[in-house]
Amino acid sequence: MSSTARLASPVDALLAALADDMDRVGTLIRERMASEHAPRIPEVTAHLVEAGGKRLRPLLTLAAARLCGYQGDHHHRLAATVEFIHTATLLHDDVVDESRRRRGRPTANLLWDNKSSVLVGDYLFARAFQLMVETGSLRVLDILADASAVIAEGEVLQLTVAANLDIDEATYLQVVRGKTAALFAAACEVGGVIAGAPEPQVAALRTYGDALGIAFQITDDLLDYGGLATALGKNVGDDFRERKITLPVLRAVAAADATERAFWTRTIAGGDQRPGDLDEALCLMRRHGALEATHAAAEAHAARARAALGALPGHPLRAHLEGLVDFVVSRVA
Repeated sequence: MSSTARLASPVDALLAALADDMDRVGTLIRERMASEHAPRIPEVTAHLVEAGGKRLRPLLTLAAARLCGYQGDHHHRLAATVEFIHTATLLHDDVVDESRRRRGRPTANLLWDNKSSVLVGDYLFARAFQLMVETGSLRVLDILADASAVIAEGEVLQLTVAANLDIDEATYLQVVRGKTAALFAAACEVGGVIAGAPEPQVAALRTYGDALGIAFQITDDLLDYGGLATALGKNVGDDFRERKITLPVLRAVAAADATERAFWTRTIAGGDQRPGDLDEALCLMRRHGALEATHAAAEAHAARARAALGALPGHPLRAHLEGLVDFVVSRVA
C-alpha cells in the first residue's frame, strides 16, 4: 500500500502536499523562537510548538499562496507568523483559563509559571510582527495586526459573557470569530495577498478561512458534549464543567421549559454542579435536538467554505482544501 493510501486525514494529505514548505517553516520557527539572553523563551516555546499539533493555520497560508501560483519564499515567513500568533494566544489562554493540560501534556504555566507563559507569549507576538515586516507588505501587516486585535477582543468578550445564559447566538459567533475564525481567515487571506492574486480570489480565501474556522469551532463545541453519539466519551463535558456558553447550551436553553431553565441556571449561571448533572444536560440537549441543530449550524458554515472555493484556481490543492472542510465537520460521531 502506498504512503498516500495510508494518510489518516485530509490534514495529513495537505501536510504531504506541502512537506517541503512545512520543513522550511519549521526551520524558520526554530530559528526565530531562539533567544540569546533568555533561554527560558525557547524552552517554553518548544514545549508547545513541538507538542505534535498539525499546524493547520500555517498550512492554510502555504496552501493559499501555492494555489494562487506563488513562487517566492515570503509565504514561509507568513506561515511562521501565523503559528507564532496562535502559540502566543494558547500560552495566554492557558493562564486565563487556569488550564493544566494542552495537547495531552502539562501546560507551560503549570511546568513553569504564569509570568513565564505571559511574557513568552508577548515575545512570540513581537517575533510575529518582525516576520510580517520582512515581507515588505503593508497590507499583510494590516491583515495580521487586525486579526491579532480581533483575537484579543474575542477573548475579553468571552470572559465578560461567561456563564451568561442570556447571550444570543450573534454574540456566541462573535466569540467564535475571535477565538478561532479570525486567524483562519487571516492565514488564508495573506497567502493570496503575498501571491498577488486578483481581489475576488483574495476575498474568496478570506471567506473560506472564516467559514472553515467557524465550522471548526462549532464542531469542537459539539464534540465537548460527545458529538452526535449518545454515549459519554473521554474528556466529554469540560465546557459544561467550566460553564462555557456554547451553541449546544444556547440551543437547549432556547427550547427549555421553566424546570429545565432552572437546571441551566443552577449549573451554568450559578455554578452549582452535582453528580449526574452532565448526564442530565446531555439528556436535555438530545430531547430538544440541540446537538443535531449545532451540527447543522456547522454544516451551514462548511457549505459556505466549499462555495468560496469555487472562485479559486483549479489547482490540486483546492481539492485538499475542500477535503479539509469535510473532515472538520465529520468529527462528530
